[in-house]
Amino acid sequence: MHRPICIDLFAGAGGLSLGFEQAGFDIAASVEIDPIHAAVHAFNFPRCRTVPQSVVGLSGQEILKASGLKPHSVDVVVGGAPCQGFSLIGQRALDDPRNLLVREFVRLVSELDAKYFVFENVKGLTIGRQKQFLDELICEFADAGYELRSPWRILNAVNFGVPQHRERLFLLGARNGLDLPHYPAPLTRAPDDARSDLPSGPSCGDAIDDLPEPEDFVRLLSSDEVLTNTRARASRYAETMRCVGEAGWGLGYRRLWQRNLLTSSARTNHTRTSRRRFSATEQGTVEPVSRFYKLPRNGVSNTLRAGTDSARGAFTSPRPIHYEKNRCVTVREMARLHGFPDWFRFHVTKWHGARQIGNAVPPPLAKIVAEQIVLALGIRPSPPNLELELGDPQLLSMDMTQSARYWGVPVPIAPRMREIKSERGSPDLANSRLDSNASKNQLLKEVVQR
Repeated sequence: MHRPICIDLFAGAGGLSLGFEQAGFDIAASVEIDPIHAAVHAFNFPRCRTVPQSVVGLSGQEILKASGLKPHSVDVVVGGAPCQGFSLIGQRALDDPRNLLVREFVRLVSELDAKYFVFENVKGLTIGRQKQFLDELICEFADAGYELRSPWRILNAVNFGVPQHRERLFLLGARNGLDLPHYPAPLTRAPDDARSDLPSGPSCGDAIDDLPEPEDFVRLLSSDEVLTNTRARASRYAETMRCVGEAGWGLGYRRLWQRNLLTSSARTNHTRTSRRRFSATEQGTVEPVSRFYKLPRNGVSNTLRAGTDSARGAFTSPRPIHYEKNRCVTVREMARLHGFPDWFRFHVTKWHGARQIGNAVPPPLAKIVAEQIVLALGIRPSPPNLELELGDPQLLSMDMTQSARYWGVPVPIAPRMREIKSERGSPDLANSRLDSNASKNQLLKEVVQR
């Protein structure tokens, strides 16, 4: 069975990982410094080796050792490095310490000797003086022996079958001498956008109308999951999210999962005042007090955001208001609006779950980008012939201290701070307890017993 190899840096919960897997790649390793996000990725991708540390100080050789790969075997490195993109007067933007992680991405692409790379980031890097940042980044890749497809492109998820307006910068590059990948052409439009001749994509209603109403279940006041056989008629998009038929899996590994278990659906206890405000808000507009966007049933979602991390007050993700119910959408409904299938699980808390979605690349968009890399490679990936058991559900409920203990890493401080600080004294990946499944299982048992 031939499947190209992908390494996911800054992996988060795994939006890029899932899209690339569905396009035929094996995700050999994911690097993610946040131990909670790393645990969620490990749950959903049981064949992938999780490296729970910063890219700072991490070598390509360590990643190869951790994942059992041989040199020169990596086909593509993907990731969206956090960066500020602000240039200082008289300085190169990439010399700004706040952009350290972008340089680390370039370094690891080179050290892994990847044939291709995909770099994803916010649209703001293309505006105004921040264009200097892009110019310097392209030069940095050139110095490392890589050429970029030019001009770079902004891709909007709504043009690739996702019911969400989400514009992001994508840089596609190849090692010198290899065929450059092309950017995918738009496939769909927002259903309420009459200005385009493209076929209409799914609407918010198409995405979540068939899901059971969480407020019908008392259990969801204290849990994020409940058994239910309540399933309404589904749109084609919703059937894909349910993984009905081949379209829901693509060339990815099928997961063994409980189809009648509604997950990531913890309820929110809104006040009566909030519910009245939500009810009075027109679809497709912003509620003036909370500043939450009310979804249009026949349109698409606004950009789902991650909220702020603990360094900036740990404010939760601004989840949109449901178009019909006087409540914010659940994490599962956010996942549907983002293109995550129903088997995919997130942290049990609304805060972490929503952040994991808001930080992710929509998997359908990632899959279409990945298919361009496959074309450039000139191969035809084999469909997998095995089904995978998902990880231990306890991986989805650990807090920061528990998850750090599980991985055997120091408890991080603020997310942004822990991204730019190297974990001094972190164990060697090849010899650490990460290499022992028995040790990880014992740690998990200890965490559960606490």
